[in-house]
Amino acid sequence: MSTTTIAIAVDAHGLRVVGHAGQARHWLVYACEPGRALSEPERVVLDKEQLPHHFKDDGPHPLHGVNVMVVGSAGDGFIRHMAAWGATVLLTGETDPRAALEAVLAGQALPDPRFDVTATLCKLRDLFSRH
Repeated sequence: MSTTTIAIAVDAHGLRVVGHAGQARHWLVYACEPGRALSEPERVVLDKEQLPHHFKDDGPHPLHGVNVMVVGSAGDGFIRHMAAWGATVLLTGETDPRAALEAVLAGQALPDPRFDVTATLCKLRDLFSRH
């Protein structure tokens, strides 16, 4: 069986999916195997230097190896950067991390992302991004 690793950007309490993924410090990381019950997620808290907006790709990263990232919003640079890591980024308007995870695992479409002014600013920044 193949394990799929899904990381969800969340608030500090792990209760809500958050946007601006390049600045997200808190992540719930699930190791999912077909036919097996979900285990509790690993909680990952990134240091400032580990935030994708700041990380220089000069060493290991706690989110390396993740297959899917679920976030409320992200710029094109973040999406390209994560693709280079081998991860697919899914944007969603779903605020409940567990509901978002269950939708992904069921192959269901996620609700459209909410408007996030920081995503618009990220798109402008991404025009000049190294990614």
